[in-house]
Amino acid sequence: MATPTFAAAIPIFNTFVHPSAQARVAEVLTTTFLSEGKLVREFEARLASELGMAHPAALNSGTSALHLAMAVAGIGPGDEVILAPQTFIASAIAIVQEGGVPVFADIQYDNGNIDPASIEGKITSRTKAIMAVHWGGYPCDLDEIHALARKHNLVVIEDAAHAPGATYKGRAIGSISDYTCFSFQAIKHLTTGDGGALCCTDPAVAQQIFRRRWFGIDRAHSPVSEIGERVYDLTDVGYKYHMSDYAAALGLANLEEFQERMRFRRQLVRQYEEGLWGVAGVTLFNHQNDRESAHWLFGFHVDNRLEFIRALKAAGIASSVIHDGIDKNTLFGGKREELVNQRRFDETQIHVPLHDALTPEQVEYIINTIKKGW
Repeated sequence: MATPTFAAAIPIFNTFVHPSAQARVAEVLTTTFLSEGKLVREFEARLASELGMAHPAALNSGTSALHLAMAVAGIGPGDEVILAPQTFIASAIAIVQEGGVPVFADIQYDNGNIDPASIEGKITSRTKAIMAVHWGGYPCDLDEIHALARKHNLVVIEDAAHAPGATYKGRAIGSISDYTCFSFQAIKHLTTGDGGALCCTDPAVAQQIFRRRWFGIDRAHSPVSEIGERVYDLTDVGYKYHMSDYAAALGLANLEEFQERMRFRRQLVRQYEEGLWGVAGVTLFNHQNDRESAHWLFGFHVDNRLEFIRALKAAGIASSVIHDGIDKNTLFGGKREELVNQRRFDETQIHVPLHDALTPEQVEYIINTIKKGW
């Protein structure tokens, strides 16, 4: 069979916009009501009903979700939050913003997630929380993490920027831990252009989140007086983190057929895994059957990585490292050589295209290109 050719290079990411989005957003623009309103509430309701999220508060970014979680959880000066370095810098910046200290535990080399066995040795009297980053959309070992949190009276914050639609032992990510932070940034598989959500399992704490996302004012219980001023009494610091209706309109459009798109991504992942199994120089990540990844990324380990990247580039295929361990940054204290799995991961991880515009024919081409060697 002839090798297929493609008119353009195959990118590693692609922004999905549902065909109904243009009409939905145009309708919002026609109304000229662009800030937080009924569409934000509708978007939140559908996140809860369709993706199983607990009390989702729609926000203007995933980074805002991380910071608001820190603030509401009471992370303060000197408090330590344990997390893995295999993430984007936003995870740790949110801790530093509140005066907290990121403490880095090692990862599991075979999937990039935090290793519960590494967490306990990092716990001190100053530890306040554990952050579980679901790398590439694959859920962390939440049972083990929650057991440690109960033992040491710690808060659990999930960084689920990659994981809308993922499940852990039959439960939706976003319904399990004290706080769960999502991102709907442009290249995520559910996008609002830029946006995020913060979920909380405690309804009372969720109300605090809804209040503090808009300066600390409870919109629902702060009527506008006869003289035109909203009646409220500010009791704590809030932020301008709410989502807008025009962003929510895009999110609502992109929720259409979301589960069908997730099934298609899983099909592409199975095709990759079956095609790359046993290929010399490739080591696939290890994923357990008791959880379902959101499959935002398709990554694995590869020998001679730079040559691999060059070989794929020559064939019109993008491939990329996605985030070396963030502990290397001076702000976070510099590279920890004792995190041996993270350091190995830094040297061998690679990601290849996985997105809604990718076709099975393109995946076959990528697999065959890899099989040719590098």
